[in-house]
Amino acid sequence: MAKVMLCDTILRDAHQSLAATRMRTEDMLPALEELDKVGYFALECWGGATFDSCLRYLNEDPWDRLRIMRDKVKNTKLMMLLRGQNILGYKHYPDDVVEYFIQKSVANGMDIFRIFDAFNDTRNIRTSINACKKEGAHVQASFSYTTSPVHSNEYFVKLAKELVEMGADSLCIKDMAGLLLPYTTYDLVKALKESIKIPIHLHTHYSAGVASMTVLKAIEAGVDIVDTALSPLSMGTSQPPTEPLVATLQGTEYDTGLDLKLLSEIAEFFKPIKEEFFQKGIMDIKVMGVDVKALMYQVPGGMLSNLVSQLKQANKLDKFDEVLEEVPKVRKDFGYPPLVTPSSQIVGTQAVMNVLTGERYKMVPKESKSLVKGEYGRTPAPIDPEFQKKILGDEKPITGRPADFLKPGLEGFKKEIAEYMEQDEDVLSYALFPPVAEKFFKYRQAQKYKIDSGMVDYENQVHPV
Repeated sequence: MAKVMLCDTILRDAHQSLAATRMRTEDMLPALEELDKVGYFALECWGGATFDSCLRYLNEDPWDRLRIMRDKVKNTKLMMLLRGQNILGYKHYPDDVVEYFIQKSVANGMDIFRIFDAFNDTRNIRTSINACKKEGAHVQASFSYTTSPVHSNEYFVKLAKELVEMGADSLCIKDMAGLLLPYTTYDLVKALKESIKIPIHLHTHYSAGVASMTVLKAIEAGVDIVDTALSPLSMGTSQPPTEPLVATLQGTEYDTGLDLKLLSEIAEFFKPIKEEFFQKGIMDIKVMGVDVKALMYQVPGGMLSNLVSQLKQANKLDKFDEVLEEVPKVRKDFGYPPLVTPSSQIVGTQAVMNVLTGERYKMVPKESKSLVKGEYGRTPAPIDPEFQKKILGDEKPITGRPADFLKPGLEGFKKEIAEYMEQDEDVLSYALFPPVAEKFFKYRQAQKYKIDSGMVDYENQVHPV
């Protein structure tokens, strides 16, 4: 057994999960060179919701953030999360946009792309994988872990073999809802290790309180790499803490070889940031607890919060248990999609409407119709044709790859944003988040004007949070 490798998520998923992705680049800067000394497999530092949050909330250019991190982190691989054909947005983008995004990400310093599709529809990640291969990047193909009558170890092993055939350099078990239990994980990792030869990487969340135990059983089963987060931004809805795992494995056959003293010193950089998040209300004590409902209802913590919010707005919180019982029924009707963005929001909203109207599918939002139609991809289980007809009426379902119905878009985006373009990458920011990017570009121009005219008061400058 080779030593276990760790990937730290403190620069991306940890603060995304706990603090709505509000860590600024300047917060990260003092720790970057020290993080580079640790000896991690990689630092997960970009992608996911960081791109959107940089532009929308922090008035930062996400491409600048990547370049800064690459400049400071010279020895450790940088890793990002990519939603396949969705890139970093919430819909499918044309192939030319996907390919150009990956090209520019590699050019700006990205090494490893963790690529996944919410439905595990491999057609939705093929373009991304091929683009990464063309650019010489590491492809970490992922599957979204979930439980249902159609999801089994055999299902995931078959999926893993397909991902290997597609060119995966490593495989990620992506347990975005924190549903994996320790012994379930042991069996799954064992089955995968017997079936594929590429490294296996485990990603889970601490939401249900079992993640550290889950990671330990995965290691005993032969997993090669695990995600952790340095302790100040670990646990709760984040990942299991890095330092206790390093200490646990010291002197064993799984010893990570990492320096606990160095990790402890780096953790100190992030303690004041955590305090700031709490003081400013960005981080809520609720996200730090154990939410066993995630295991009881197979519903991620974020989805539970959304359900409560929707019912409060309708003044129908007394219907909460009824809605929870409706969620698995809707999920079954919709072909058992993993409950991750966007399917978690779609299934949850439909369940709320079914309960509040008193009649199932009396009201059907356009997102539900899109899912049933096939616009998000192929669901894990086929949707019943009679149910499809009830939802779609005379509309015909899509059976092909959704992106095949999209025309190339890059040149059109370039024309639309020509007056604001300061770098090639701007067209990608605009393609993913048009109004948000345009607002940022205007802010950037205004800041440059103030600097050029000597109007910036550096000492009293307020940073957005």
